[in-house]
Amino acid sequence: MTKIFNLFDFSQKVNYKTEVLAGLTVAMTMIPESLSFAILAGFPPLMGLYASFIAGLVTAIFGGRPGMISGGAGATVIVLIALMNSDGLEYVLAAVALAGVFQILVGVFKLGKFIRLVPHPVMFGFVNGLAIIIFMSQLDQFKTVLNGDIVWLTGSPLLIMAGLVALTIAIVVLLPKITKAVPSSLVAIIVVFILVYFLGIDTKTVKDIASVSGGFPPFHIPNIPINWETLKLIAPYSMIMAAVGLTEGLLTLNLVDEITETKGNGNRECIAQGSSNILNGFFFGMGGCPMIAQTLVNLSAGSRARLAGIVAALTILVIILFGAPIIEQLPMAALVGVMIMVAIGTFEWASFKIINRVPKKDVFLVLIVATITVLLHNLALAVLVGVIISALFFAWESAKRIRARKHVDANGVKHYEIYGPLFFASTTAFIEKFDVGSDPDEVIIDFKDCRVSDMSAIEALNVVTHRYHKLGKKVHLRHLSNDCIVLLKNAEAIIDVNIMEDPSYKVVVDKD
Repeated sequence: MTKIFNLFDFSQKVNYKTEVLAGLTVAMTMIPESLSFAILAGFPPLMGLYASFIAGLVTAIFGGRPGMISGGAGATVIVLIALMNSDGLEYVLAAVALAGVFQILVGVFKLGKFIRLVPHPVMFGFVNGLAIIIFMSQLDQFKTVLNGDIVWLTGSPLLIMAGLVALTIAIVVLLPKITKAVPSSLVAIIVVFILVYFLGIDTKTVKDIASVSGGFPPFHIPNIPINWETLKLIAPYSMIMAAVGLTEGLLTLNLVDEITETKGNGNRECIAQGSSNILNGFFFGMGGCPMIAQTLVNLSAGSRARLAGIVAALTILVIILFGAPIIEQLPMAALVGVMIMVAIGTFEWASFKIINRVPKKDVFLVLIVATITVLLHNLALAVLVGVIISALFFAWESAKRIRARKHVDANGVKHYEIYGPLFFASTTAFIEKFDVGSDPDEVIIDFKDCRVSDMSAIEALNVVTHRYHKLGKKVHLRHLSNDCIVLLKNAEAIIDVNIMEDPSYKVVVDKD
């Protein structure tokens, strides 16, 4: 029994009242967001609620830390839009399940730590691109079908839609200045719903999009051919979804760690997230990942245990089973208003303030990642490109730090004192430092303030020593670190390492 309590993080210090109220609040804020993202992707809206229930419950119980909230998030759903449009729902479900397998593998092999390789400017671009996508997707709700064509709303329908959206936004913005006892987005949805219902306002509702009536998530094996062609089709989407979900999840975990001054388990979170997505794929969920906004709502409500996440997930299930008739009457204008505020809250407005205070390359990174995110709707690719560009910037800057101080001692021996990292990007500059033809018969290359990092660096050493060797000149390599010596020895099986006067490399560790 003690082990069970430890698993759920229940203890005498847990404030059960706070946890239950926090869970109810989170559930109310998750419902419109999950519905909106499902509708955005062209999924049945119920898939968004199923995803929030399944992902929320599994990760609340087994996730990497208490306090985090998972559900049907836009970051992962956006990845699947193209697959939905081209191949249909069955392939989407299979891709979600496969993404869960990839995420479990990341957790099992403890690869979650690589989230630290994502630079801050890349995350700025990622978040800003996601915010723009969320905002632009809401514009589709201002369109309607007329004679088989999709056209913009005009006249009274447009004015009603815009007015209700504006009212929703106003409530979300102004209510927190009066009270924070209840979520402003929840109040906005309720107020707009009451206004539309009792005044008989004719406007688009959730029911106009699709029905959300349903029961317990049904078990369903995706109806797709099991062959290599299918795997080639869905695997890229699955890998991207897995990467995006883990990126969002591990960043959220780090954020909660900072807020609560505690330490979560990233690899455990990967496994829990993957397990939830496998279940989503077989129980009609659209998949999901930790949701930063709902997690912050949960923490601000005072939750510090797993109970709030469990309550939120079970509340969503109850609404699916018994509250569908009410949910179907929700005006789409209210959901659009909430999602616009989510987009505004997601956007990193601070990125504008630091434009003149950070290196231009960082500004470029933010812009390129945001642009790729918006144009391709591929968040993982945007982050990957950002990381690669950032690494190239770093390599270029590091390559310029290679230096050589030269002098000839009283014995006529020329010394090259090398400073900076010697690696693939700096090898050309390193080789150009040596005046082989004019140098005396004996040369010492001192690596006391340099590090030989890779095979390209070893090849550069090979080139330099070979040039001296052809002219009958002797070269001493000094103060190479132990790991550099190991690299040199290992390289002998691949290239000809020209260390002429001392095959045992004892000279390289000469300290004089």
